[in-house]
Amino acid sequence: MSKGSKSNWWDIPLTLAIAVGVVLLITTFVVKPFSIPSESMENTLLIGDRVLVNRMVYHVRPVQRGDVIVFDGTDSFVPASEVPQRDPITGAIAWVGQSLGLMQPDSTDFIKRVIGVGGDHVQCCDAQGHLTVNGKALDEPYLYPGDVASLDPFDVIVPPGKLWVMGDHRSDSADSRSHMGDPGGGFVPVDKVVGRAMAVLWPISQLQILSIPPTFNDIPNPTPSPK
Repeated sequence: MSKGSKSNWWDIPLTLAIAVGVVLLITTFVVKPFSIPSESMENTLLIGDRVLVNRMVYHVRPVQRGDVIVFDGTDSFVPASEVPQRDPITGAIAWVGQSLGLMQPDSTDFIKRVIGVGGDHVQCCDAQGHLTVNGKALDEPYLYPGDVASLDPFDVIVPPGKLWVMGDHRSDSADSRSHMGDPGGGFVPVDKVVGRAMAVLWPISQLQILSIPPTFNDIPNPTPSPK
C-alpha cells in the first residue's frame, strides 16, 4: 500500500462523530424519535413503541384537534419544583440518548391527543356519553377497548394559546382532566409543544401513520365569549 493511500487512525472515529453530530442536529431541529413510556395512549400507542416526532410542522401550521403531540409538561402537568435536576454530564448523556431514541423520555415529557384548542368549549358528556367540542359530539374509535369518553364530567373553555389534551386510554391516563385543580387548570401551553407524532416506526407490527381521525372534521368554530 502506498503512503498516499494510508488512512489516518482518526478517520473512522471522526466520521462517526460527524455522523452522530448530523443526527443530533436533525433530532434537535427537524424530527426526533420518542419512546412511549406508559399505557396512556393504548391501543394507539403501546409501551416501548418508537414514534417519529415532527418538530417543524408547527412552524408551518397551528396545532390541530386530533393531533397526537409530545409536550413538556413543566408547570402544567408537573410543578417546576418537582422537576428532577441533572448535572451537566448526566444531562448531556440523557440528551444524546433521548435524541437517538435509546433512552426513555424525561418525566416531564408527555404524549397525548389534542381534543380542544384555544377558544374551544370541551364538555363531557352528552346524553349518549360522548365528548363534545363546540357542541359537536366526537365519535372516538381510537379509545381503548371498553373505555368510555370519560368517567369524570367536565365543562371547560380552552384559553387562547392553550390546549386540552387527553389520552386514548381514558381509564389509565393522567391528562388534562387530572390537572384541572392545578394552577394551569389542566391546559397545556402551545409553546410547550415539542412536536407532532407522525408515525410509529418500531416495532414493525405497530408500523402506522398517525393521521387525524375523521371525527375532528367539521367541528364548528367556537362561539366568541360575550364582552
